[in-house]
Amino acid sequence: MIPQEILNKIRRIHITTGRLAANIFAGEYKSVFKGRGLEFQEVREYQVGDEIRLIDWNVTARSDKLFIKRYVEERQLTIMILLDASRSGYFGSVNSLKEDMAAEISAVLASSASKNNDRIGLVIFTDRIEKFIPPRKGRHHILRIVRELLYHKSEGSRTNIPLCLEYLDKVTTHSAVVFLISDFYAPDIRKELSVANKRHDIIAVKITDPRDFELPNVGILSLFDAESGKRYFVDTSKEAVRASYRKNARKKHEGIQAMLSSAKVDAINISTAQPYVEALIEFFEKRKLRRKLRG
Repeated sequence: MIPQEILNKIRRIHITTGRLAANIFAGEYKSVFKGRGLEFQEVREYQVGDEIRLIDWNVTARSDKLFIKRYVEERQLTIMILLDASRSGYFGSVNSLKEDMAAEISAVLASSASKNNDRIGLVIFTDRIEKFIPPRKGRHHILRIVRELLYHKSEGSRTNIPLCLEYLDKVTTHSAVVFLISDFYAPDIRKELSVANKRHDIIAVKITDPRDFELPNVGILSLFDAESGKRYFVDTSKEAVRASYRKNARKKHEGIQAMLSSAKVDAINISTAQPYVEALIEFFEKRKLRRKLRG
């Protein structure tokens, strides 16, 4: 049985994210993702400049005029959220834990999809597939997703993104818009992302914390790697130690960015130290502008 505290949190998150989706993202959301393909709408009389390959010869044969088929973009989408629930998410030094922010972002995206009448599905993964909710529509379905996002307790500890992408390929019959939410503390997955991105529209949501990049000067600090279970002791009073940590962290971050760019995967960088709304809005606006420029 779900504790009352969790039920209250589920309701609060559902209401909050629903408002965000309605007031901020709804208009942008519709214009930044391509539909699955073209859907037949009607036939109309041929006009000069129309493509000959669109002529409907069956209708034309029954008339003394040329008619062509008109198509519109099929707007209904399948949105898949792939949520990394490994133990590195059990960390946050400022406003919230990475896992809490990831869950709330997932809820916002699910609510946005629901407002647009799209189907939304969820895969929670670690070094195994923890939970799969097939894509569907409806308020009760969104509530189920929000409940899983907030209440799920993972059995695995590490991150295996290739496993999740392979699983995604098995459970989807059509291309989907895929939000891969993780801190990407994992081996290079350039090849797997490139392959998946050819079928789907993959968007990486990378969640970081300020302490991922900078150590505080607090003397001997005990660091625990939640994924490996190892504990380290670091003397943060030494500038050389802090500088080395800073350099390695920056190198790792740049390596992840280069990997995503090489795989032609759009990235949204979100920090636990800042509201995630601005980062999401910036992504939607850039996507919208890019689609407009491409025509």
